[in-house]
Amino acid sequence: MLRFMPVGDSMTIGSAGEHTWRYRMWQHLRDTSGGPFTLVGPRETLYDKAADAPTSYEYADPDFPRAHLAGWGEGWQHMVPLIGEAVRAHRADVLLVSLGLIDLGFYTNAEQTAQNVRAFVAEARRANPRIRMVVLPVIPNVRAESDAPFATEVTRFNELLAKAIADLDEPRSPLLPASPPSSYDIDHDTYDGTHPNASGEHKIASAFAEAMHQAWGLGEPYEAD
Repeated sequence: MLRFMPVGDSMTIGSAGEHTWRYRMWQHLRDTSGGPFTLVGPRETLYDKAADAPTSYEYADPDFPRAHLAGWGEGWQHMVPLIGEAVRAHRADVLLVSLGLIDLGFYTNAEQTAQNVRAFVAEARRANPRIRMVVLPVIPNVRAESDAPFATEVTRFNELLAKAIADLDEPRSPLLPASPPSSYDIDHDTYDGTHPNASGEHKIASAFAEAMHQAWGLGEPYEAD
């Protein structure tokens, strides 16, 4: 059985009442993967905005493997100390990683964030030397439209991320870049300029699915419902 672990920030954990892109990915793999798989990770909840805590199980459709390693307000630097044990304990085969926006917004600059990417990869490989990773670049949010220095950091980080992926890729533990959806529009694919709505969820899932299909022959091209 192929074991996928979604790793991310608020865009990945989602909040109460949402499907999440994790659900959309599960639907796609269920219909196209051609073999047994599941989603794994140490967490299952959504973020509850009223409680200001990740305590909700109120998925729009809860009938799927809800496990993940994602957190509201968490970035690469938060996941570095967690990823090794998560991979080891849950026997992950493939990491689907969407991180970076929170780092650049509050914690680290582009260069520091890129160093955390390299540390994350090293820790994941210590736990499973054959781990596969698919990494989505940072999708600029509404802040990037009005904060020029922040937008510059996002662009610079995505350049450094691409270099890190190229440097660290190896045959036994491939590191695969996912292309951000070309049609992603924060005015139409998010509900607040950052967090995906239904169409945004599909587009993020599609980015991961298309990368795996094109590079590894996994599944089929993504089709939204």
